[in-house]
Amino acid sequence: MDEAAAVPDGPRSSGGRIRGGGDGRDRTGDTGRVEDALTAPLVRAVRDLGGYGGLVYLRSRDRRSLVLAMVTGVPRSLLRSWWRVPVGGALPMAEAYRRDEPLWLPDERATMVRFPHFTAGLPYSFGSAHRPVRAGGEPVGVLVVLRSAARTPLDAEAVALALRPAGRDMEERLGRLAAGRSGAVPAAGIEYDDEPVGVRLPTPAVHPVRVGLVDWDLETDRCTADDEALALLGIARADFGGTLADLEARVSPDDLHELRASRRDALTHGRVRSRHFRVRDASADSGESGYRPVELWGHLMGGGTGSTRVLVAALVDATGGLTAAEAAERLPDGIFSLDQDGRLTYANRRCEELLGSGREELLGRYPWEVVTWLRDPAYEDRYRAAMLSQEQVSFLVRRPDGNWLGFVLYPDVHGLTGRVSPTGPPTGGDAAYEAGSAAAVVPGPGAPPPGPVAAARAGALYHVVQMASVLTEAVTVRDVCRAVSEQLLPAFGARELALYTVREGRMYLLWESGYPEGFLTPFEGVTLDTQLPGVHALTTRLPLFFESPEDLSVAYPGITLDRMSAWSFLPLIASGHPVGSCILGWDAPRRFTADERSALTALSGLAAQALERARLYDAESAVARGLQEGLLPHRLPAVEGLRTTGRYLPGTQGMAIGGDWYDVITTGRGVALVIGDVEGHSVGAAAVMGQLRSAVHAFAASERPPQEVITHTNRLLAELESDAFATCCYIELDPRSGRALAVRAGHPPPLLRRPDGHAERLDLAGGVMLGVQPDAFYPVTPIELAPGSVLALYTDGLVERPGSDIDRGIERVRRCLADTPADSVEHLADRLVGTARRATERPDDVALLLTAYR
Repeated sequence: MDEAAAVPDGPRSSGGRIRGGGDGRDRTGDTGRVEDALTAPLVRAVRDLGGYGGLVYLRSRDRRSLVLAMVTGVPRSLLRSWWRVPVGGALPMAEAYRRDEPLWLPDERATMVRFPHFTAGLPYSFGSAHRPVRAGGEPVGVLVVLRSAARTPLDAEAVALALRPAGRDMEERLGRLAAGRSGAVPAAGIEYDDEPVGVRLPTPAVHPVRVGLVDWDLETDRCTADDEALALLGIARADFGGTLADLEARVSPDDLHELRASRRDALTHGRVRSRHFRVRDASADSGESGYRPVELWGHLMGGGTGSTRVLVAALVDATGGLTAAEAAERLPDGIFSLDQDGRLTYANRRCEELLGSGREELLGRYPWEVVTWLRDPAYEDRYRAAMLSQEQVSFLVRRPDGNWLGFVLYPDVHGLTGRVSPTGPPTGGDAAYEAGSAAAVVPGPGAPPPGPVAAARAGALYHVVQMASVLTEAVTVRDVCRAVSEQLLPAFGARELALYTVREGRMYLLWESGYPEGFLTPFEGVTLDTQLPGVHALTTRLPLFFESPEDLSVAYPGITLDRMSAWSFLPLIASGHPVGSCILGWDAPRRFTADERSALTALSGLAAQALERARLYDAESAVARGLQEGLLPHRLPAVEGLRTTGRYLPGTQGMAIGGDWYDVITTGRGVALVIGDVEGHSVGAAAVMGQLRSAVHAFAASERPPQEVITHTNRLLAELESDAFATCCYIELDPRSGRALAVRAGHPPPLLRRPDGHAERLDLAGGVMLGVQPDAFYPVTPIELAPGSVLALYTDGLVERPGSDIDRGIERVRRCLADTPADSVEHLADRLVGTARRATERPDDVALLLTAYR
């Protein structure tokens, strides 16, 4: 898959650079890409913490997801399920982002206790440090460093101290990147929705064997190359168009950054020293492309015809190392090397003999795909365990002829070296041993030294466990659809997904991702007797798999095809009755293994159960929302001399309904401004809120003084025996004089903005919450408003954040009230609730009542 250009700022322009900033190039070599701001700080963070890998997540454009923007030291393929994670998910990077606080998980145990869903998807022993990344005063992403759990333990303070320099450097670079776009608001442009960029940690240079020459005009991106360079790149002279794009098309997607970074090296230092990347190996004759490692060296030179920046470069074949290879050939054991992605880069003759496959077959390929008896997912899991724990891993494998081989894997951040040798069967005999089991191994003569053996987990099983974990937290139908999309697409490498539901005998689209615009329109509302695979999968309750366009066209002649080349059509069945269909599409022909078919079928069952549960929840929630809307005032009365407006935001927990309310009531003496908050987030809380609002309205309309209104309301709530308590702030204001009397019952203090723009909190004398003491006393505090003043009443959901002091929240709102022009109470109200409105998680409801006194 080709590496997409990383654009942090709005729509993508040609070349993947920031729009509005020219061509993005300057004499420092900065191209305006996200990786320019992330690369050096990420590598520094890994080094400073003594880690082996690092990740950077940035927020998505819709602010609902964190998207993996850059990865180093760890194969992208091992993290595919984590390329995009929901901001509200129970994952360490999401929590660090939401709380805007660093997080340190020293080992697998600590991770399991706090984030069992994360451990279910990556069940390996490693530590991880998560540091929020800020720009413009707000979090825009998370820096993650992976560290071996076997290294010397560190406490959270030491980890925070080690990551501070790299974190600050990254924040400064991102700030400059955002400011580089003309008219950009700080941090507004820091967002990401592309594939992650792979960056290699620094490696020592190797001795060259074959060398080709390339001249690269950095002004025009035109290139000339000699025959040896084209041979290394696998490009025929007749097919070479002389552009940088021709070179990039041959480079591994994980290593495109290395080629592109050569420009920055040349422009910054005047030279390129040993940039490593892999190119597609034209000698591979299978469908799976192999890769050849190369190095790029060069100097910046003056060019002809007016050009002043030409990189004269040498492309060096890095597959040599003849001396080391000769030494390895003399060893009695098989020796092999895998690159970071698990592809074989070297194997000695003894390894070929033991595996029964030639070196040319193996090079550039995954061993477990070439050697048929290594295709058990447990063996690939050993590689995952070694790379993610960075610890030695050993295991036994039985060959088809009944002989046993012992494997030992020695990982580092750039790949791993393996040793394979003949050995005896495990203790307990062959019958007690299953491939990938965690049975103890007793080394025999020539057996590998003992090492940690990861527990066996089939690769496809990861996705089932992870999906089950994520779906337990999906509440609404939209939540379920998003979770299915975010899990299935990256987990199985699919490019398209469509979720359909059945209603009244017809199929309707719930969610789609990746389809061409308008492609699914003709299928909307089709009946259950339509000759379509998605319909047949549902009516027959059997999954359908098509491994090529020809297979699908033969089964369904005349069916409209898009650009996909393989499909799965999965029935969604819950509690014995049909819910809908799930359709997945791949952009290349695909052979569905038995494990994949089983996993996809199991996942469709999980999705169906979650959808059925979510549909019931949505129906109940709609009733609850109707009740809430009916209890809140539809409009506030117009009062001469006053401008009032209100805002209400439901909490995101429970049924998105609660007991926050506000009201404006005209009385014989003026107008009563009221705000209250009943404990809880349920239909019961809303019902109590309705009773209180009615009581306050009746007492105020009867022209009782403020103290009596609250006293009688308190006694009424106590007599209801509802086991509910409430807070309230009641202010009776005379619009003619600006004088007011205020009573507070356990409620946060109001805020008052003076005509000169100064804002302050009104520390009113108050009494206990309503419903606690039937005979409680509530003192009255006089207030005087000058013309041009704005009074703000609010509930605690506006100012409280988990783990933060409420006084800090009140101060934040006070500053916003002071800094925002008061020309429009509507605009001012939107600014005050803006942060809460954008939050993906609101533990509490938010209510706000603004009154401007003219």
